[in-house]
Amino acid sequence: MTTYGLVMFDLDGTLIETAPEICDAVNDTMRHFDLPEVTQTQVSDWIGHGTRELLVQALASSLETNVESVRSSDSFAEIAAEFDKHYQSRCGTRSHLYPQVRETLVALRERGVKLAVVTNKEGRFTETVLNFHEMRPLLDFVVSGDSLPTKKPDPAGIEACLTLFDMPRNRALFVGDSSIDVATARNAGVAVWALPYGYNMGQPIEACAPDRVIADCSALLNK
Repeated sequence: MTTYGLVMFDLDGTLIETAPEICDAVNDTMRHFDLPEVTQTQVSDWIGHGTRELLVQALASSLETNVESVRSSDSFAEIAAEFDKHYQSRCGTRSHLYPQVRETLVALRERGVKLAVVTNKEGRFTETVLNFHEMRPLLDFVVSGDSLPTKKPDPAGIEACLTLFDMPRNRALFVGDSSIDVATARNAGVAVWALPYGYNMGQPIEACAPDRVIADCSALLNK
């Protein structure tokens, strides 16, 4: 079996369970503007394209309108700014690492494997969540949703990692929880393993046809 020199991870739904506090921030925002609140299940299904797109989906649902109307609304910038305040204050309040995450990353680092996160979450929130859970020191590189001109499923984030570490594609692995992650890895020409417990728009991860579905991150230590 291939020995990977670089393992890249998605963040939300892969390393850290973040949906509860994202839902809290969305509903903080809804209450501020006297709008109907959304459910935890809805928020979990909307995770994947970054918090800005998630907010668009939430507003479209709450207002019973379409996403195009939300994006073009004169009030969206104000609502988004309010959400940013709430999410920044909520980061870390109800999120937690999934089982075996910290232990696995520590063990991989001890083996000399390079570790990176490639997420669509905006950088300010990515850093806040990683720092709250004391994960940043375990990572060699972080690519957030606003680090580059494009986001997943565009392969630019993976390409940046490959270039930085001068890593051939056949020694790089992407680990995620959604069809977005699988598509990103396929677009970059690297192997992809998927976790079944995250946020895949309500669909089973097996439907995305990753190279492997693993129960938790500890499977990375047996490769």
